[in-house]
Amino acid sequence: MSPALPPSRLGRIVRGTGPGLLLAHGAGGGIDANYGPIMDTLTAQHTVIGPDYPGTGRTERAEAPLTLNGLADELVATAVEEGQDIFAIAGYSLGGPVAIRAATRHPDRVTALVLTAGFAHPNPRFLLAAKLWRDLLCAGNLEQLAAFVSLIGLSAPALEAIGQDDLDTALKTTAATTPPGTPEHLDLLIDHVDVRADLAALTVPTLVISTTLDQLVTPHHHRQLAEAIPGARYAEIATGHLPFVEQPEQWATLIRDFLRDSHT
Repeated sequence: MSPALPPSRLGRIVRGTGPGLLLAHGAGGGIDANYGPIMDTLTAQHTVIGPDYPGTGRTERAEAPLTLNGLADELVATAVEEGQDIFAIAGYSLGGPVAIRAATRHPDRVTALVLTAGFAHPNPRFLLAAKLWRDLLCAGNLEQLAAFVSLIGLSAPALEAIGQDDLDTALKTTAATTPPGTPEHLDLLIDHVDVRADLAALTVPTLVISTTLDQLVTPHHHRQLAEAIPGARYAEIATGHLPFVEQPEQWATLIRDFLRDSHT
């Protein structure tokens, strides 16, 4: 039996018409940042519910540490509050394990999963990167933080193609727009995310999208998901960790077509 849903404190956008699609964004991201470039494609066929995690976008920063169960339940509650009793979930990065936990805790509500640049549990390499990210953030060194997340977030081809002036501008923007709730997102990721035991219990149609040039959540993690989720489909995009920056049209098409074919 699914656990009772809490009232949702999460600010959200609700757009489009059609079957429900709940979005789960990444750590230090936000609905606008992570899904904005593909929102028009998603809302053409779905009623999209996009909640911002605490300390991001439309949502106040949390006063207590985040938990995976709590965040998953609150995302589901947001969709239900918006009149969507059943829905697919698209999870990006940290949103992947959030979506997985939501599906295992509320199997009567979740109809399909799309997991992009996702992971079940951070391995030592990923933890090294996430802890450095958190350390730079906690030290208030936003310029170095922007350099680090750009270096590890964008693919080598994308970084090699960008002009120096554009890169300098992008770094300043990144430093100035880091969401205040990012430390709590990273604490959750580093200390509490482990959905490996959830994977075999998933019974809904699932698409795992591997960002093959990803240097943060490497393809090792994507393959682990695809191999452990029963019947999962697997697709690849030649992009770093930010498909919404590097390959938004390809990413949007994969999500749209899978959900259409899954009759969600």
